[in-house]
Amino acid sequence: MSLRMKIVLGQAIGFLLAVVLLWVPLSMSPPFVPLNTALIVAFLPGGLVALVMVGVVALRRLFDADVIAGGALRTGSTAEIDQRVLSNTIEQLVVALALWPFAALILGGFVVIWMGVGFAMARLVFWTGYHVSPLVKSIGFAAGFYPTVLATLWTVVKWAM
Repeated sequence: MSLRMKIVLGQAIGFLLAVVLLWVPLSMSPPFVPLNTALIVAFLPGGLVALVMVGVVALRRLFDADVIAGGALRTGSTAEIDQRVLSNTIEQLVVALALWPFAALILGGFVVIWMGVGFAMARLVFWTGYHVSPLVKSIGFAAGFYPTVLATLWTVVKWAM
């Protein structure tokens, strides 16, 4: 299978996981969770994953003589890959910070808590995939990104009605 097909397949699988991630809490009668509590809990898993990523990148820098002396990370090195994953994770957390409060307001706090747990799990899959497989990387990216997209679209439609 070509690299492009692996990425497309991974995106499709990740999209399906995103649909399931949103469908489960919305299909049940979730408990009421106040927005402030929901958002604190929702962002905790992603924040913890980002914290671990920062620590790993820092350790990789610490044990690289060139980098600790102020040099750049070597392109394609494990440390540079981890730095890319961290950067993408921070980008997605910023998008989530901007959009999840709106989703929580309209869809309910329980939904964004599920999204937070799913986001953290997807980021770990993405991180692993970056090191081992384009397919796994693509699944992790899509499973972490599409819930935010779908929840935002769903929220806008529901809010407009």
